[in-house]
Amino acid sequence: MNRDASWAYRNEFHESFARTYFRRFGDGLVSSVGVGTYLGDATDERDDAYYTAIREALATGVNVIDTAINYRHQRSERVVSRAVADSDVAREAILLATKGGFVPFDGEHPDDPGAYVREEFPDYEFVRGNCLDPGFVGESLDRSLENLGVDSVDLYYLHNPEVQLEEHDSETVYDMIEAAFTRLEERAAAGDIDHYGVATWEGLRVPAPHESYLSLPEIVRRARAASNAAGTTSTHLRALQLPFNARMADAFTVESHAGPEGQQSALWFAHEAGLDVFASAPLLQGELATEGGLPDGVAERLDGETTAQKAINFARSAPGVTSALVGMGTVEHVAENVAAGEYSPLGADGFDAVFE
Repeated sequence: MNRDASWAYRNEFHESFARTYFRRFGDGLVSSVGVGTYLGDATDERDDAYYTAIREALATGVNVIDTAINYRHQRSERVVSRAVADSDVAREAILLATKGGFVPFDGEHPDDPGAYVREEFPDYEFVRGNCLDPGFVGESLDRSLENLGVDSVDLYYLHNPEVQLEEHDSETVYDMIEAAFTRLEERAAAGDIDHYGVATWEGLRVPAPHESYLSLPEIVRRARAASNAAGTTSTHLRALQLPFNARMADAFTVESHAGPEGQQSALWFAHEAGLDVFASAPLLQGELATEGGLPDGVAERLDGETTAQKAINFARSAPGVTSALVGMGTVEHVAENVAAGEYSPLGADGFDAVFE
């Protein structure tokens, strides 16, 4: 993604949306609703549905696409590649993000997963299918670039590094993260990625000393150390991905990260540290899209024609959130989800009032 192309994309679509729909990411602009590609069976039928949905999203005002090498056994990355290549939207106008860290089964789940891992990745050790070894991260990135059919990705995440805490102490895991960051700094210097980040499920939103807890100040410190080790002029750590929705608001309510003036939530720390947050699970895998899915007292404060749109706008309203990543497996879902952007998100006072 580059500045001129993303601004041109914004100029084409911004009049269709309410204020703050497009938001800054680096020197470009991105839609505050993004396409997620996690859910669905590893089938040709699901590939075809994603292909059509992604092209429709790009054509109607969404320029953020999020995937991962392990999503649907590499099929999600591959269908993203086809959809982007066949779209009328320039690649340079799109924020393309993917992740590495989990075993990337190929095409479908093997009958003997253990044998597959031993054959394909004999040099690495895994914790519940997760590995942060710099060599594995580098190999995963190479496979992702091939799957996506691109020379570089805009944002590359370490995927759920908190899994490593199941078998290693926190200092060891931070050392692993720093080593992986160093490899990603090197790949950024080589032009293979523009930025990197950390995608988590529990790690950044749980209170210390929870067994899955990861410290944002320590992650930032390790990124700076990685930049020094790689000889880059400044860290390329840019983003966090974490779940945030009306029933999982821990990233806003749990103050577990040490800031300059005391403990802060993950969202406030990220906001003040200049890290973009991409909110996963804004619909809680569809649970919040049904009538009555939003908690009492929340729905009436949010604008939107449907419950799903209100839930998306809740995630878009949080401080520090750049984009809410929504699964879009059909054209009908695309139309409903993108239309959430026609409504203004809550202001700071309105968002705070939800928690009073």
